[in-house]
Amino acid sequence: MKNIWILNHYAGPPEITDFGIRHYELSKSLLKKGYKVKIFTASSQHHRKNNLINDNKKFYLKDFNNVPFVFIKARDYIGNGKERILNMIDYTIGLLINSKYFSYEKPDIIIASSVHPLTWLAGYRLARKFNAKFIAETRDLWPETLVAMEKIKNDSLIAKILYKLEKFIYKNADKLIFTMQGGKDYIIDKGLDKNSGGPIDLQKVHYINNGIDLEAFNKNRLNFEYIDIDDNRNFKVIYTGSMGIANALEYLLDAAKIIQDKGFNDIKFVLFGDGYKKQELEEYTKSNNINNVVFKGRVEKKYIPNILSKSNLNVFLGKNIYLYKYGLSLNKMFDYFASGKPTLSNIECGYNILEQYNCGITVKGGSAEALAEGILKFYKMPKEEYEIYCQNALKAAQDFDYKLLAEKLEKVILED
Repeated sequence: MKNIWILNHYAGPPEITDFGIRHYELSKSLLKKGYKVKIFTASSQHHRKNNLINDNKKFYLKDFNNVPFVFIKARDYIGNGKERILNMIDYTIGLLINSKYFSYEKPDIIIASSVHPLTWLAGYRLARKFNAKFIAETRDLWPETLVAMEKIKNDSLIAKILYKLEKFIYKNADKLIFTMQGGKDYIIDKGLDKNSGGPIDLQKVHYINNGIDLEAFNKNRLNFEYIDIDDNRNFKVIYTGSMGIANALEYLLDAAKIIQDKGFNDIKFVLFGDGYKKQELEEYTKSNNINNVVFKGRVEKKYIPNILSKSNLNVFLGKNIYLYKYGLSLNKMFDYFASGKPTLSNIECGYNILEQYNCGITVKGGSAEALAEGILKFYKMPKEEYEIYCQNALKAAQDFDYKLLAEKLEKVILED
């Protein structure tokens, strides 16, 4: 059976990471099918202050539920500045140098997953070295995400370099996987497809979104109860996840203020998670006398299923940017579906899964008023209509169970 190396800087099992479990989940299914799998990731955990290597070791091996991980030594960092870039370089160089220690089982397939494109470059080099099939996975569009978020200009030197690297990888990869449904649209818009005179055959482009382990979700929902939330008197609007600029939580706070001023005192907003903007958001809440919002902070991933099962409405938010026309691949979205509760979003996007399954509503982006109206719509919704949204959410979760996604990945692996 084929030997697969998965390169993902931010991967990990639920025990050590909140959001990088995609390849852990896919690997569990691949291992059961008889494949050999190793996941190569960094020793420093994103959004966590722990590092799994604090001595002179160059790498660290550990299995989690029989899934083998190779942690490559990389420095600690905070935020998105110079130290994070150096951390990316640590991982990439360490991956290339230390791969020789694992070549006794030569990989047949190397899957290199962005967030950052240096992982792609390492994957390409290793695939050439071991004569392996090279699959490039795009979870974030680099540098397009940085351009859309106005971190860099599209005609800057760094953007030009990253665009060239992106084109090089897309051209030379044997297969391309996008976690957003509009990956082919992106390649066409960039003029990289063969019909536009570019080098890329769209037949090698595939779509595999993020997903959910339904069996584990339901088990955790029953076994790990979060008791400091169960209040049947209130309509609970719940957010879980990161608290940074991209999450645009200021719109939710302003919507909460609007709802409070309208006198709907039994609507409560409960926010779980952490991030560099959390303190600023808490201060904003206090200074504006927003009394219907509670910040619960970070909780262990195992409590999320029970928390979401006690919600009345789950929300995710984002900046109103063009990038989302290619679709969404937010991890939290599939947790929300599995809770069997409706979802409200202010991210106007293409390939809208909420609309495809009628399991939620997307309101106008960049508007706290529209967000407040969406919340009140669910608050006032007749029970029969509300239950339809709940049932559809569960159907969506079933279609994105990682067991099914692993079957899609296997087809890509086996395809000529």
